[in-house]
Amino acid sequence: MIEIISPSRLHLTLIDLNAEIGRVDGGVGITLDSPHVRLLVEKSDTIEIIGTSTLADRMYMAAKAVLPSGDGIRIQIEEDMPAHVGLGSGTQSAVSAAAAVNELYGLGLSVRELAIAVGRGGTSGIGVAAFENGGFIVDGGHKFSDKGTFSPSAASRADPAPVLFRHDLPDWNILLALPDTQGAHDATEVDIFKKECPIPLHEVQQVAHIILMQMMPAVLENDIESFGYAVNSLLTVGFKKREVELQSKSVRDVIEFMQDSGTYGAGMSSFGPAVYGFVDSRIQANQIKNDVQKMLDETIGGRVMITRANNSGAKISGA
Repeated sequence: MIEIISPSRLHLTLIDLNAEIGRVDGGVGITLDSPHVRLLVEKSDTIEIIGTSTLADRMYMAAKAVLPSGDGIRIQIEEDMPAHVGLGSGTQSAVSAAAAVNELYGLGLSVRELAIAVGRGGTSGIGVAAFENGGFIVDGGHKFSDKGTFSPSAASRADPAPVLFRHDLPDWNILLALPDTQGAHDATEVDIFKKECPIPLHEVQQVAHIILMQMMPAVLENDIESFGYAVNSLLTVGFKKREVELQSKSVRDVIEFMQDSGTYGAGMSSFGPAVYGFVDSRIQANQIKNDVQKMLDETIGGRVMITRANNSGAKISGA
C-alpha cells in the first residue's frame, strides 16, 4: 500500500497574456499545506476508484493514461479538495493518480513526464511544480509559436512551463476563504480567454515589474509587508484584474474585507472564488478568520481556514 499526499496551490496571477515578445502565460504561485489530496493505492486487476469525490473521474482517466497494458490500480480517496475553486484540484488529482501508477509499477517517470502524459500544465506550470517541490514558484510560460493561442490549461496541450524561480515561502499564516460557489471552468473559461486576450502590453509589463522587483525580493527577505503590497497591486492590473471583475459581489467583498482587516495583502487564486491573505500573528489570523466566516455565513456561505506554505511538494510513502 502506498500513500500519496498532494498539496493544493494558490495561483496569484498569470504574467503575460499579450505574447508580443514571443512567450505567453507565465505564472506565480504558492504551494499550500492544506487542503490536500490524500490517496491510498495498491495494485489491482482493474482501475478502481474508491470514495465519493468530484475528482474521481480525473483520477481514473489519469491512471488509465499511464498504466502498462493489462495492469490495474486501486485508488482509495482518503481526503480531497473542492473542484473549480482556484486550488488546482485538476492538476493535483491527475498527477497524483499518475504518480501512484508510476510508483507501484516502477515506471521511472519524472513529475514533468507524468504531467505531459495526463495533459496538465498547458497554461500554468505552478500546479506541476507545486507537486514536484512545493514552495513559492514563478514559471516562464510557453513559446507562443508552440501554443498558438490564449487558452487555459484544461484546453491546452502544451508541455508544463519551465520553472524560473523557486524558493521556500516564509512561515507566514495564510488565511484561506472558500466561498460556497465555483469559479469559471471548462467552456466558460475558454471563452473568457478569447474575450479578454491579448492583455495590453503596458499592463503585462507592470505585472512583470511587480513580481520581479517587489514580490520575489520580499520572499527572499522574509518581508511580509512588501509581499502583501505586491499581492494587492496584482489585483488591479493584467489578467488578474479581469478575473476579479468577473466575481460576484460577495467574493469581491471578502477580498476587500480581508485587505481592510489587517492582512498583509489579500488576493484571489486563479478564477476563484478562493480568497487568501497573509498574516504574521496567529492571534490576529484567528480573529480575521472568525470575522470572515461570519461574513460568509451571512451571505454566500462557505468556510475559512488558516494554513501555511508547503515547501516540499507531494509526499509519497509506503512500500
